[in-house]
Amino acid sequence: MRPLALVNRLFLLASISCVTCTAQASDIGVVGLFPGKAVLVIDGSGPKTFSVGSKVTDDVKLLEANGSTATLEVKGKRQVIGIGEYVSRSAPGAASSVTLKVNPQGHFVAQAQINGAMMTMLVDTGATMIALPASEAVRLGVDYKKGRMVAVNTANGAAPAYMVKLNTVKIGDIEMNQVDALVQEAGLPFALLGMSFLNRTEMRREGEMMVLTKRF
Repeated sequence: MRPLALVNRLFLLASISCVTCTAQASDIGVVGLFPGKAVLVIDGSGPKTFSVGSKVTDDVKLLEANGSTATLEVKGKRQVIGIGEYVSRSAPGAASSVTLKVNPQGHFVAQAQINGAMMTMLVDTGATMIALPASEAVRLGVDYKKGRMVAVNTANGAAPAYMVKLNTVKIGDIEMNQVDALVQEAGLPFALLGMSFLNRTEMRREGEMMVLTKRF
């Protein structure tokens, strides 16, 4: 298990502006965030700064921006994304997708909404389920002790965990309902985006980018 200080550094690096990010056609990506402003890349063009309330394109408006996320209205639909993430403006009926950019530590970090609350998560294809620290589960309003107790292995040996269902998990414009998760009371200083979510997407690695496309 990584020391907490390293984890904090990992998430801090995920918040640093990266003006070298590139976007696919019909994508809008976030490469910088400030209170009331966001630096966006539109269809692979150069970064441009937008203020809250301004139109980004004919069908996209910046609704909110803070130090960690930007809220965009894309064709009438609200989407919350973090630095290094993208939303698609594809035609209606196209599969929902989000693009994540690797951070300087070589990890993918996603800004997610769980049960409507924001959560920073480390993408972990080795985790069978989404994993949450108990403190974060409480913040999300998850009564995890009603879940089934199981044992998980940590750096300090076996530890109890609780299997629960999360009502909604949303990353970019991908939203899943009734997603399995584990809640740990010890040994987990950060949230993991595991395979209970990822298995329901098509994962495609393109250099420093990972594209997640919803399958079901």
